[in-house]
Amino acid sequence: MRRLPPLSAIEAFVQVARLGSIKAAAGELALSSPALSRRVQALERFMGKPLFDRRHQAIVLNADGERLLSQIAPALDAMSDAIDAMTSGGELLRLRLGLLPLYASRRLMPRLGELKAAHPELHLDVDTQPNRQARLGDSLDAAIVLARDIDPALYARRLDRNRVFVIGCRDLLDGPDPVTRPEHVSRLTALVHRDMPETFIEWRRAMGLPELEPRTTDFFDSGPLMLEAAAQGLGVAFMLEMHFEGARDERLMRLFEPVDSDYSYWFVCRPRALHTRAVRIFHDWVLAVLNPEPASAR
Repeated sequence: MRRLPPLSAIEAFVQVARLGSIKAAAGELALSSPALSRRVQALERFMGKPLFDRRHQAIVLNADGERLLSQIAPALDAMSDAIDAMTSGGELLRLRLGLLPLYASRRLMPRLGELKAAHPELHLDVDTQPNRQARLGDSLDAAIVLARDIDPALYARRLDRNRVFVIGCRDLLDGPDPVTRPEHVSRLTALVHRDMPETFIEWRRAMGLPELEPRTTDFFDSGPLMLEAAAQGLGVAFMLEMHFEGARDERLMRLFEPVDSDYSYWFVCRPRALHTRAVRIFHDWVLAVLNPEPASAR
């Protein structure tokens, strides 16, 4: 039988390749950075070629490393699944998942039956409380968050691109003082989600009105309540395209042209969580089924 490199060296290589950092990978494997580097170097000596390009404060897979990762990472994941299956005793898999209520109702719940049919062993504990990123690894295994930036210590995959919509009730166009120009927002209340505090700023910048201020700004932590407030004429909501299209509320209309937004939905978890079967099943399903375009890693 052909001699193989140590499994510890293979595991170190895959972890560094996935995280792009010796320090982060060492933390996940409970090793010192020098010890992890030695394992990677041992694999490179075994292969007879470098697998990474070493740059200033960075380590990046080269072409040989990319090829090796594509061939051995699935095998390593399959080994982990086999160990999980043998040690779990056939027990159910449970995933503690953080979600925004609006994303859960608009995107996840309509497709959840497909996930259940494909993986009847997987059960979700859905958590809609705030501070999802901070609670990963504690009360949450994974989360889908709405953010402009993600904590660099986390594993993250972008799920979409968005545009900011200004959403208001139809009466805003029918009254004696109709809202027809962006400047007219100065006499209205801006409704802004606490998870997207920069949406109004993004919109006014795109409109070429950096000094524009609404009459006042009301903050919400619930997308559905924001939409209802807009439908009741309490202000105009600065939300994303998905929120407007998903509302299907005839009382609401889009004011003005949408503008590009830096906010995206992201799948996030602690890097070590990807080694658990429940997280990996959900991660792969989300990227394959709920993602409207190829996901890009941060």
